Amino acid sequence: MTTAANDALVLDAAAQDLLFREARTANTFSDEPVSDELVKAIYELVKFGPTAFNQQPLRIVLVRTAESRERLVQHLAEGNQAKTAAAPLVAILAQDNEFHEELPSQLPHFPQAKDMFFSERPVRESSATLNGALQAAYFIIGVRAAGLAAGPMTGYDAAALNKEFFPDGDHSVLAVVNIGKPGENAWFPRSPRLEYDQVVTTV
Repeated sequence: MTTAANDALVLDAAAQDLLFREARTANTFSDEPVSDELVKAIYELVKFGPTAFNQQPLRIVLVRTAESRERLVQHLAEGNQAKTAAAPLVAILAQDNEFHEELPSQLPHFPQAKDMFFSERPVRESSATLNGALQAAYFIIGVRAAGLAAGPMTGYDAAALNKEFFPDGDHSVLAVVNIGKPGENAWFPRSPRLEYDQVVTTV
């Protein structure tokens, strides 16, 4: 990006680099721990990201104990197992398919949205997937804002993970994210990105 394009943004160049240009998906991590206090600070920032109807389907499970880590790792794709076993913190990001129960308190000016739009489970699941994924993306950016690296993954047996960690049937896994300070050789080569004219059209 040119300097002129950098200057067009309110966010300073260092913050742009931290969140996007220099940020990478990490594949190795140092052994420096990630505290609950830091995760809370991340959540308290990213909870303000916009969603439809202010719905908040994202649920975050922090996998900290050795026993829970083993339960998780066994359901991951082989290429994701070792780095997840070694990461200082792992978060399972899931969607709550019963998020509508909280809509009256979270959308107080339109509490009837709960029954008007989300009375049917398939509709809720579809909406929770879209808006939960939005919240998951905000969470990843928040991890970067905290000076940490994120290693989001979708290489897992989703049905097995849901059964293992969400046996109530009301939650569905969206992603598994390794979190921490990057370790040695943490980065794969950056893949290309589409150019502006390939993505943006005007009508």
